[in-house]
Amino acid sequence: MRRLDGQLLVLAGINVALFALGALISGGTFLSPFNLQSMATQVPEIGLLAIGVGLAMCAGNGGIDLSGISLANLSGVVSAIIVTRIFDAYDQPVAFTLAFAAVAVLVGLAGGLINGLLISFLNITPILCTLGTQMAFTGLAVIASDGRAVTVGSPDPLYNLGNGYIFGVPISFIIFIGVAVIIGLIIRFMPYGKWLMLGGSNLKAATFAGFPKRAVITTTYTLSGLLAGIAGVIIAARNVNVKWDYGTSYLLIAILIAVMAGVRPEGGYGRIINIVLAAIALQLMSSLLNFGGFSNFVRDFAWGALLLAFLIVGRYDLVGFVFPGGRR
Repeated sequence: MRRLDGQLLVLAGINVALFALGALISGGTFLSPFNLQSMATQVPEIGLLAIGVGLAMCAGNGGIDLSGISLANLSGVVSAIIVTRIFDAYDQPVAFTLAFAAVAVLVGLAGGLINGLLISFLNITPILCTLGTQMAFTGLAVIASDGRAVTVGSPDPLYNLGNGYIFGVPISFIIFIGVAVIIGLIIRFMPYGKWLMLGGSNLKAATFAGFPKRAVITTTYTLSGLLAGIAGVIIAARNVNVKWDYGTSYLLIAILIAVMAGVRPEGGYGRIINIVLAAIALQLMSSLLNFGGFSNFVRDFAWGALLLAFLIVGRYDLVGFVFPGGRR
């Protein structure tokens, strides 16, 4: 029988409280179908990046991926430059969309693989490695686009990926949940998931036990790159243009989501469902601040304060004191 997950209960409670508070201060407008759809549309791109950050943190040894949003932007820019020269977005909308998504995902995979190989084979500290590749990916995107926005266009299939609905639910949100479920099942039931958590909790013991350290670390950062590529597709689908500096605040938010989700910065523990709930909670908080008329500066202060607060909660396992059955 699985132990009670106190972090899951806390996040579920935070989401319920935010929905209730939003309904109270807005007179019900906060819970209107239009506003719920709008919030759900904004969750996927940052949520995908947060899952990538969470996976890297679970790997332990100071693991983190700082290059996610830079790689997502590079994926969109490179894909837009290549695919627009081969297909016409409006005469061949399906072929254009499939090719755009394929190239963006491949660029994301390649970038993640580079991170993984540098960290696992050259033993570069993850935070320094991904900081370096973050700058490199951004520089490549600037060079490729001459520092300007690259027009993607909005053919119907691509537009629907970022802005369409199925039974009132944004397609991009369905993609996000689908990807999260797949990653969660892999971690829960595949040997990779056990190796990931084992290596993160005690790398020395795992190494003596025959743990495939390099393969797991390389796979982890490659998965993070894949998620960045998918995020790049959704970013392009939601906007007519792609640009090298899109989402400059996303790195902090992705880290905040992972920490809110209870992913241990020292590695060895993390749940995908918690990351999904944390991403939704953060979007609810952002929308509440907008409803309250607060400026973006107040929001940035709130994000930083939240990050510090959840780091303290995780460091001293305060959730474990409230829910002893879920203490790790």
